[in-house]
Amino acid sequence: MDLIFQQLGDLVLGSVPTMILFLLLIAAYSALIRGPLDKILAERRARTTGAIEQAQGAIAAAEAETTVYEDKLRAARSEIFTMREQRLAQWQREREAVLGQVRESSSDRVRLAREAIQASAGEARAQIEAGSGDLAARVLAVILPARAAGREAVQ
Repeated sequence: MDLIFQQLGDLVLGSVPTMILFLLLIAAYSALIRGPLDKILAERRARTTGAIEQAQGAIAAAEAETTVYEDKLRAARSEIFTMREQRLAQWQREREAVLGQVRESSSDRVRLAREAIQASAGEARAQIEAGSGDLAARVLAVILPARAAGREAVQ
């Protein structure tokens, strides 16, 4: 067993320089590679987080702008609709005014035509009445002499 311990002691003694080199390699790795790498990774993580926060801020600002734009668009549509309704109402009033004028004008024409017809009918009545006495006398003259001649022939 002494032999085993002696061989183990020789192995441990022979591995001391390897252990020292390994520890120096770990220290050099930590100092030269791991430290700057951790710094770069932390900086990259900070930039990424900052970029994400900045992007979220930009998204929030864009959403706010979109909301403002939609409100303005809604207000503009409402204004256009109101103006359209006002214009339609104005056109309706103008149409009603024109129709009223046309109705009044046509009723005046109808009234004038009725008056003209009544005047014409009155003149025709007057002519008929004026001519009716003369016509009656002619009819009597035609009928009475024939009756008188017929009576004389009968008598």
